[in-house]
Amino acid sequence: MKILLTGATGYIGKRLLPLLLDHGNEVVCCVRDKNRFYFPEQFKNKIQVIEADFLDPESLKNIPDDIDAAYYLIHSMSGASNYDELESISAHYFIEKINQTNAKQIIYLSGIVNDKSLSKHLSSRKAVEDILKTAAVPLTVLRAGIIVGSGSASFEIIRDLVDKLPIMVTPKWLNTKCQPIAISDVLEFLIRSLLNPAVYNESFDIGGPDILTYKEMLLEFARVKKLQRYIYTVPVMTPKLSSYWLYFVTSTSFKLASALVSSMKVEVICGDNRINNLLGVTPISYRQALERALKKISDDDIISSWKDSQVSGQFRGNVSQYLKVPKRGCYIDRRKRTIINREYTIARIWSIGGDTGWYYADWLWELRGFIDKIFGGVGTRRGRTHKKEIHAGDALDFWRVVYADKKQGKLVLYAEMKLPGEAWLEFKIINNTLYQAATFKPRGLMGRLYWYAVLPFHGFIFNGMLKKLI
Repeated sequence: MKILLTGATGYIGKRLLPLLLDHGNEVVCCVRDKNRFYFPEQFKNKIQVIEADFLDPESLKNIPDDIDAAYYLIHSMSGASNYDELESISAHYFIEKINQTNAKQIIYLSGIVNDKSLSKHLSSRKAVEDILKTAAVPLTVLRAGIIVGSGSASFEIIRDLVDKLPIMVTPKWLNTKCQPIAISDVLEFLIRSLLNPAVYNESFDIGGPDILTYKEMLLEFARVKKLQRYIYTVPVMTPKLSSYWLYFVTSTSFKLASALVSSMKVEVICGDNRINNLLGVTPISYRQALERALKKISDDDIISSWKDSQVSGQFRGNVSQYLKVPKRGCYIDRRKRTIINREYTIARIWSIGGDTGWYYADWLWELRGFIDKIFGGVGTRRGRTHKKEIHAGDALDFWRVVYADKKQGKLVLYAEMKLPGEAWLEFKIINNTLYQAATFKPRGLMGRLYWYAVLPFHGFIFNGMLKKLI
């Protein structure tokens, strides 16, 4: 079967793709930027990658007509302030195109909506669902609440809070109830729903067996990690103050924190679990989901992370826009060293950032990240998804990977920190020499003053890092 997978570079899409391939399907992956899409070489003959922007109907002409089904996994939460409008426009253009194909089913992953007073985020999900229902193609809607898995936004926020705060003074919405579900179960429902007539033109709530408050979820995470944590709720935290609390303590962006806070005040509990029997799925408990996620992290086996999405930082547009590092009108700090062992140096470069750190004066990198957070930037808390692998489009602390070729020995990073200009950091190996270049394109007088203010630190930071890399 030929399956259309939208949102193929997203958290769910990256995990669903290998399962679809394992079931013998040919998959057409819709991406906005081919340079950000990575897949193993062995899947090359089973995957067709097309660039499509669902806000641009002209680009949708690339979608083939002979598809059998389509997964709609497009969400714009926390990207733009009018993301609800953008999601509606995308859904309209999507069904216009799908109606012209041979598709027999659309599968949409939405959010649980069983409260009359919905957040903007959940209202937008419901609006998209209503638009998709107008298609000539049968629709299957799977509504999930909190998704628990390595790299999911919810899981990473919980992990940050529990790991960093022995005592938490929290907003009262931590007493709101929800029904978390493991990412493995979400994927199972998505796979088993595919071209299954029993779920055509139906909407289902999917959730795990446990109904918990957010406070109980945090405390259970602490128990799994064998940590003693104390949580006290207070009624005085406004939504904005709650959003700042999440933003400064966790790796989330402020926009995402705001969207999550507004949703966390609404109970998300399954209305029924009839789909469990219908598809023969028995969801695992919240504790089991946590244990699986933590094992994946321990094994460095995280397939996807919300942190690699563009909404996690300041990065906008396609990776290709930032591939060519400018020279004109820029300040450039160039350094080079003769390398002793190429494989060793490449391994060190490909492990940089995250838990590994930057090999020299890490406290200064952390200080720069803290300052960035104060000014509304991403800071360094995003870390990196994998300890040893890097691909274009990945987040790496307060950088975004725009080029990574291990065989060539070249890595290019683009700064997502708050800056009065634009910045790139390059590493490349030519013959037996490692070249490093920090390029800064200033914006006005403040940009020039900034460069000269940090220039004294470059000498020992970059020299020390180069020495450690070889």
